[in-house]
Amino acid sequence: MLGVYIPFLVCDITFLSCILTCSFMMQIAVLAGDFLLSRACVALASLRNNEVVTLIAKSVKHLVTGETMQMTTASEQRCSMEYYMEKTYNKTASLISNSCQAVSIITGQTAEVSMLAYDYGRNLGLAFQLIDDVLDFTGTSASLGKGSLSDIRHGIVTAPILFAMEEFPQLRKIVDRGFHNPADVDLAIEILGKSNGIQRAIELASEHANLAAAAIRSLPETDNVDARRSRQALIDLTQIVITRKK
Repeated sequence: MLGVYIPFLVCDITFLSCILTCSFMMQIAVLAGDFLLSRACVALASLRNNEVVTLIAKSVKHLVTGETMQMTTASEQRCSMEYYMEKTYNKTASLISNSCQAVSIITGQTAEVSMLAYDYGRNLGLAFQLIDDVLDFTGTSASLGKGSLSDIRHGIVTAPILFAMEEFPQLRKIVDRGFHNPADVDLAIEILGKSNGIQRAIELASEHANLAAAAIRSLPETDNVDARRSRQALIDLTQIVITRKK
């Protein structure tokens, strides 16, 4: 929520006023988030399904865990693809996968269908975040709704940089410095441009998109026209996710 409110702070007022305004807007952002969470909890409780409540609660726990993982400064973790994928699952894919599974449970589907729904959501979420991390390097501020290179400027290491690091080990020293120096950001971008980091991240996203589509195709056969259309829409969504430009 903070990302929605803070960019609108007036920057040309006095330093003290800016601090007060920031503090006020942060309070509003927190309260708005609390309000939305409370509404979601009420809606969730109304379902009267403990298994679904557990799944969504798990997603919230994963979200907090993912955000905490992103804040780490430990070099071994920041430079680990395994750590990055775990963080990506927690931050993004968990909510999508557990929500998909929750829908299958609410509608009384079998355990097999429920697991396929989870697999679809997990892989769709991973593909989405991988492309999001690519767009941070290839998109524009106007198309993304945020500044391009936002992640790297905040010291966040994502898939394109991790893949580039495999080709250019010298990038590790720059990553370890945390990108606090603008010159390090420029150097990292230069190295990334020489590498296959962007392409490999896109390919990994495509792999997960294909796995998501495969999960839908593995659902039991049906003659229901609406169900078949819905399944095709879910498959189409996997391609929309990896071809989006914003």
